[in-house]
Amino acid sequence: MRINKMVMFGEAKKLYLIEEILKIENDAVLAEVETVIAKSKLHAVGRKSFASFAEMWTKEEADELEKNIEEGCEQIHSDDWK
Repeated sequence: MRINKMVMFGEAKKLYLIEEILKIENDAVLAEVETVIAKSKLHAVGRKSFASFAEMWTKEEADELEKNIEEGCEQIHSDDWK
């Protein structure tokens, strides 16, 4: 029975992957899987949510940032589309 991986979500997808890993008999393939898992852990350590950075700003700093975005980033210049 072949399961469409695109329709699986969350825990079901993890269980599916565990089952597939258990079927692997080739040591080289297992080493590759291990490498992918190790790399994903390295990248996950450095990730932070935007909300965690927002808590570092004072209200004045947040207001200034919002003002700068509104003034500088939310401008449409018709000549840019030519």
